[in-house]
Amino acid sequence: MATPFVYHAKAQSTFEPPLIANENAFLGDLASSEQNAPEKPISCGFFRLERGTPLVYEYTYDEMKIILEGEVTISDATGQSVQARAGDVFYFPKGSKITFVTEGGGLAFYTGQRAKEGA
Repeated sequence: MATPFVYHAKAQSTFEPPLIANENAFLGDLASSEQNAPEKPISCGFFRLERGTPLVYEYTYDEMKIILEGEVTISDATGQSVQARAGDVFYFPKGSKITFVTEGGGLAFYTGQRAKEGA
């Protein structure tokens, strides 16, 4: 039996991720393979950061992120730092400690190897 795909029209401009940290960090899962692959789920959605408190996050899973809008400074515990802009792609391995900071705001799409709402 065929399984239908899932479609979210205009998600980049219409999906509003919920506040997850501080006063300025928003993240929301849009879709997940958890139901079809519970042993190795992947989830994806949008991350938005507004000007304010830096977000420091330690990954307990692997994640990839593409910057869609704005600019975000992304640094890690090794001292590596990048001024991320639209089109830039990042891989955050499990165990990495990442700091996100922005002056003007930024929007990213992510895919993480975790269950839905497991961030």
